[in-house]
Amino acid sequence: MICAAVALLGVMSAWAQEGKVLEVVSPDGTHRAVFRQQENVAGANEVRYSVSFKGKEVVKDSRAGLEMDNRVWEMALGVRDLVQTPSWMSRLEADSVKHHPLVDCVWHPLYGERSTVSERYRSATLYLSAKDGSDYRLNIEVRAYDEGVAFRYFLPEHPKAIFHKVTADLTEYTLPEGTLAWSEQWAQAFFEHTLIKEIKRPVERALTLELPGGVWAALTDADVDDWCLTRFVASETDDNTLQSVMYSPVDVVTYYATPWKVIMAADTPGGLLEHNDIIQNLNPPCEIADTSWIKPGKIMRSTVISTEGGMATIDFCAAHNIPYMLYDWKWYMPCTSHDGDATKVVGEVDMAKVVAYGKEKGVGVWLYVNQHALMKQMDELFPLLQKWGVVGVKSGFVQYASHRWATWVHDMVRKAAKHNLLMNIHDEFRPSGFSRTYPNLLTQEGICGNEEWPDATHNVTLPFTRMINGAADYTICYYDKRLKNTHAHQLAASLVFYSPLQTILWYDTPDRYQGEPEMEWFEQLQTVFDDSQVLSGYPGRHIVMARRKGAEWFVGAMTNNDGSTETVDLSFLQPGQTYLACLYTDGGEEVKSRTGVKCSRLLVDSRQTLKFALKPRGGAAVRLVPVSKEEGRGYRKYRGQTL
Repeated sequence: MICAAVALLGVMSAWAQEGKVLEVVSPDGTHRAVFRQQENVAGANEVRYSVSFKGKEVVKDSRAGLEMDNRVWEMALGVRDLVQTPSWMSRLEADSVKHHPLVDCVWHPLYGERSTVSERYRSATLYLSAKDGSDYRLNIEVRAYDEGVAFRYFLPEHPKAIFHKVTADLTEYTLPEGTLAWSEQWAQAFFEHTLIKEIKRPVERALTLELPGGVWAALTDADVDDWCLTRFVASETDDNTLQSVMYSPVDVVTYYATPWKVIMAADTPGGLLEHNDIIQNLNPPCEIADTSWIKPGKIMRSTVISTEGGMATIDFCAAHNIPYMLYDWKWYMPCTSHDGDATKVVGEVDMAKVVAYGKEKGVGVWLYVNQHALMKQMDELFPLLQKWGVVGVKSGFVQYASHRWATWVHDMVRKAAKHNLLMNIHDEFRPSGFSRTYPNLLTQEGICGNEEWPDATHNVTLPFTRMINGAADYTICYYDKRLKNTHAHQLAASLVFYSPLQTILWYDTPDRYQGEPEMEWFEQLQTVFDDSQVLSGYPGRHIVMARRKGAEWFVGAMTNNDGSTETVDLSFLQPGQTYLACLYTDGGEEVKSRTGVKCSRLLVDSRQTLKFALKPRGGAAVRLVPVSKEEGRGYRKYRGQTL
């Protein structure tokens, strides 16, 4: 990491100079946050805050803070004369504000959607304390990034407390009248597109918002390895206000920092996705000393749980540049019971033979392990799997929402790292940047993916919502007859839905492949990139995304259930360089293959714009390879025709 700390510049308001109001502005001047204390209508102290983007209100005057129930420890330690106030926050008074130096960093993740991450922010801390002899203190740490605003609550070490019991997150988000949201009631749900005041049950993060006046925003969190799941619901008393809903109380031993609350804002919905590095930036750096064994890639599962089935899948993977094979459930039994034993392999599988065969072919073997076995056997199982030569674990049905289970699931990743095991957490778990700290966590589900057979409108909502959180294991299907969308749509999805461990051909078996030429897209597809750009898009309508690996670019275009006409401005390409565009589109009846994918080659350059007529539920995928004049001979130039 290359960092520079520069003295804070700019003029603070008169209130901030008095030390009672915190005001911080992002380095590029787009994001502004203000925190202050004031009395509410009942005369009690409250912390209030607001956030703006380019001078427009994003979060209007809203409440901030935590609720505590510390009476038990107070009584246990003989502190019995404290007045029990209606709200813990009302005990506190603002003491001072401290502004910190500008942080300007560039760092290079082990893998990601970009190989270089910029971290630029200005920050300040609001210090509060109780004056009733309780020794309670609270710091509110605020950062204004070029991509958004983040803040968290920090509890300094208390000289007496055994623990603090946090019973509620008081943080609210009052938004402009007419704000719309794309919300999900659970991580693998479909979307509801409503006014925020219509969100009557808690919904997931990231929560994407379209504000009046053309501003887009997202509410999410970061660094959530020691906290419970927190979601959003509309206030029953305050208009256009979302409240925070904690899944469970959290007992903390001071000193202690809560997760970061993140408020992103942008001019376009695609800008939110392009700026999601803010989540990584709010997590600690990598804590794994030797990361040489952490290798992203594609993976295909063996749907036949046998030695022969595994070896056949390994052969297919080796032939098609897929570096990993997964044995999903039932390689040990009973796999969904505490009576299951994941240290013993079913008789149909010679695990040692399969792992050795995979090593010979250059294909690593992953194993699915259900929560029951992980709860009971993890400390015994992980070193055993390492001894077997297994490279990764896909954990299934793990709990994650309460404080207890949140710490458990993150500790699982830490324990896996000690035994050089890669991880893929399935079902409801959603990321919050922990893969920066423990990059052996390659991916996770937390998405309504291809297992659920979603339609195209759902798929083109995901990039602007769930994908803000980070990598998602969508489990791309291809040959299965239950597909609702076209095959070109599926090809594009494998690029648009970022995952360092990209699952492809989920319900498929090697024998389903019949020489379809578009398989070369999967063969050449990369899973981590040097640059990623959202070229156009709107939730539920369409998405066009470009990603670069080295000198090559990959483009994915996806439309909704109705179809659309899309253009791809190629100005992101290197000027003066000719590229061979390998195009995969829905060709229709003129294409003599069961998938209907048309494969074509055309020469293009940065001055051109590709035009696509995407069929309903359709898509297009493009690989752009720089070629010399000699290498380009024999290929036609693109002349502006609709593809």
